[in-house]
Amino acid sequence: MRKDLGVQPALFPMPVVIIAAYGADGTICAMNAAWAQICDMDKIALFIDADHKTTKNIMETKAFTVNIANRANMETADFFGIATGNKMPEKFARSGCAAVKSAFVNAPILTDYPVAIECELAEEVETPNLHAIVGKIVNVSADETVVGDKDKIDPTKVDALIFDQYRNGYYAVGEKVGQAWNAGAGLMKK
Repeated sequence: MRKDLGVQPALFPMPVVIIAAYGADGTICAMNAAWAQICDMDKIALFIDADHKTTKNIMETKAFTVNIANRANMETADFFGIATGNKMPEKFARSGCAAVKSAFVNAPILTDYPVAIECELAEEVETPNLHAIVGKIVNVSADETVVGDKDKIDPTKVDALIFDQYRNGYYAVGEKVGQAWNAGAGLMKK
């Protein structure tokens, strides 16, 4: 039997990513964002408020990186969600994370994180129900330890975090349980 639970943000899983951008003065600003989604083969959408310091920096510099959080950096990933750059200018320095400038866009790559999606600002979308930053993916860089066959990211090696909005928990992803475009193929023959 099903139970009605009312209105809840009940989509699960949600990736834990750290959005990073430079400020006009060259300082690094980073924020935790679980509301991010690939929206085309070369685009990513970030559903983040316009008042975030990181959003303001993206609008100034026209570039950002999306760094995939994993179990090894859960503490700093959570810190990037707790602290706000609008009130804590030294937020990135306090985290103890390291960064290098992307060779492809004017944005920092957080080297403690296993995968970085390097983006140019494609557009900002503002409607009564939505604020989104859309980035054009220019490059993906990854630590060699998480790269598998054919230069593809191996999710079983990333140990990526996902966010549970039901109980505000973090979970790690790793086990492959099926093959896409194959697991349901038997139903095509019915």
